[in-house]
Amino acid sequence: MAVFGGIFGGGGEPDSIDNPEIGVEDEFYTTKKGKKDKESESDNAGGKMILLEPRAYSESQQIADHLKNRNSVVVNLKRVTSDQAKRIIDFLSGCIYAIGGTMQKVGVGIYLCAPKNVNVQGKISEDNAKDKDATKETEEIEW
Repeated sequence: MAVFGGIFGGGGEPDSIDNPEIGVEDEFYTTKKGKKDKESESDNAGGKMILLEPRAYSESQQIADHLKNRNSVVVNLKRVTSDQAKRIIDFLSGCIYAIGGTMQKVGVGIYLCAPKNVNVQGKISEDNAKDKDATKETEEIEW
């Protein structure tokens, strides 16, 4: 109806082409065009590295929001219980899968979550593998 109103000079709502407040879907992410302030402009651009130490499971949604805004997030889970940490990792794994991103373990209780627009190269090996090899070598040398 709004299209015909615009053609025939009648009032009414502008159609979706002229309305910058309607979201435009870009791959898996939804962005809004229109009002531009410094905060929303920088969030939509992505490319930030966010460091977070959640203290409860309820903060996992904030991490997912950063990922939806195409920002990488380093999550330190040392301030939550092991049960909460498992729940947070499960939730973030689903979010990462939905947006096509990646998640890597950086250290004990520290994870790097990256959206699809960020390429992560390399992998950090665990210290446990080095310790086991070192003990085998020392056992062989001592014997």
